[in-house]
Amino acid sequence: MPRLNGGEIIANYLEKEGVEYLVGIPGHGSTNLLDAFNDSEVEVIQPRHEQGATHLADGYARATGEPLAVFTSIGPGATNTVTGAATAYVDSIPMVIFTGAPQTHEYGEGILQEIERQKPGDFPSVMEPVTKQSFVVRDVEQLPRILRRAFQTALSGRPGPVHVDVPMDVQGAAADVELPEPTKHRPHSRPGGDPDTVSNAADLLAEADRPVIVPGGGTMLAEAWDEVQALAEHLQAPVIPTFQSRGIIPEDHDLFVGYAGWIGSSAGNELAANSDVILAVGCRFTDMHTSSFEEGVSFEIPPSKLVHVDIDPQEIGKNYPVEVGIQGDAKVVTRQITEAVQDRVDPVSTEDNDYYDEIQALWEDWQAQVDERWESDEVPMSISRVARAVREVLPRDGSIVTSAGQPQETINPEFPVYEPRTNISCGGFSTMGWGVSAAIGAKLADPERTVVDFEGDGSFLMCNQEVACAVEHDIDVNYVVVNNNGWKSIRNLQVNKYGWDRVLDTEFDDETMVDFMDMAESFNVGYAERVVKPENLNGVLEEAFAHDGPSFVEAVVEPDNPDSGAIITGEWDLADLEH
Repeated sequence: MPRLNGGEIIANYLEKEGVEYLVGIPGHGSTNLLDAFNDSEVEVIQPRHEQGATHLADGYARATGEPLAVFTSIGPGATNTVTGAATAYVDSIPMVIFTGAPQTHEYGEGILQEIERQKPGDFPSVMEPVTKQSFVVRDVEQLPRILRRAFQTALSGRPGPVHVDVPMDVQGAAADVELPEPTKHRPHSRPGGDPDTVSNAADLLAEADRPVIVPGGGTMLAEAWDEVQALAEHLQAPVIPTFQSRGIIPEDHDLFVGYAGWIGSSAGNELAANSDVILAVGCRFTDMHTSSFEEGVSFEIPPSKLVHVDIDPQEIGKNYPVEVGIQGDAKVVTRQITEAVQDRVDPVSTEDNDYYDEIQALWEDWQAQVDERWESDEVPMSISRVARAVREVLPRDGSIVTSAGQPQETINPEFPVYEPRTNISCGGFSTMGWGVSAAIGAKLADPERTVVDFEGDGSFLMCNQEVACAVEHDIDVNYVVVNNNGWKSIRNLQVNKYGWDRVLDTEFDDETMVDFMDMAESFNVGYAERVVKPENLNGVLEEAFAHDGPSFVEAVVEPDNPDSGAIITGEWDLADLEH
């Protein structure tokens, strides 16, 4: 057995796992760990903030399904990862986060950057609610087993981030150890559904007059795109994905009808609310997806009968009662259901099919609403008009990245994507600034694919320092910042709820407005342009996307658009003030 110190054990094990990149910022609490990567095949990526490290790993995993490793020092470097870990946890995205910790003989002494008033070395308690598991390594000989368990936990079942707290002396201590082979400690198959419940689900779908299929983020994690499309085409059932499964079928497919919920499509909401059987796969049924459970707006369960498939049994029936609940992998169970349905009913024809005709008519009505917005050449431009230009210039297989806010609220319902894992967008934690780093991760995951981060000015400014990471590592990511001078999605909520005279803390002062062109120059971005008129958009975007290296396009957009820039077709329940 080789004699390795803690840092070498981590570096060698990451190589065994096939991890391409270690992302992080060193500090005194992680120097022993980092030193080993001078001699490792794992490339180290230097972000400018630990939150950016986790977001970069998140974007990479969404684009590939595979985890990266993040490392930080002890103390604030470690706590800076919490937002990124939470974002990944809510959307079930795998990564492994290593943080420094006090030397084992100094636990509880209140050394520099230790959290210890509740219990010694207490940072893992901070990570427990936002990770699948938080490990503490007490001895270097424990490290190989904990590493194996960390990656197994991150990747098995419902994926997610995992935390490993590594004391400074454990990083530097050496032991004669044997590193485990990852494949010998993993499931070699995916869990399928119980045959009886699969049969019951197939009976319901085969007999349904108005079935709909609702794929959630679990179908993307399970790579179930072929299975979802095959079942939809056999039944000629409309597909109403959640935003986390965008691209599960091409969005120019005749069975794609948009989304349900507050900013879903009119077609998606209409068909979801009037279905007789709903097959939901890997779907959480959140408030924004269900119009805050308002009856008859997005879903009506019951009387609609729900078949709910999820690898996590806690999600089944959590927000709606189920007719059939199936625990299992989204890809395997969808294939099982498809085969069972095929045994019961021949492929449904589109000829003389009133339901199919209704689907097409509803989609045409929705698309007409989007087209009207996309065709406007008013100045200042709308976010929709910028989205149109990006879609026209972006290759069909290009990736679009969005954080929270108005750009996401416009892109998700309006901007078509055509391939799986080309919509990289934070979901349930709705994290502003996330896309600045996530786009870097998505580009590292697939260097040949064009990647665009479509970001609002307020969101971009929260994590703008990560542009330096893209420049330093020459990562060819394109930033398109739509500038409306504030956090306008929240400003509009204030206006809608309380009136214009109650707007507070959501608009930027013109005198302190950032000059994004100067910012891009200061970051040494090789291509940067500001666009004010829509007729200039396509040409500038073509040059930006063709530029070899990071590019930056600022699009000046209308500051006062209503309804956060989105087409509101559903409901979203936000508490009102009482006096």
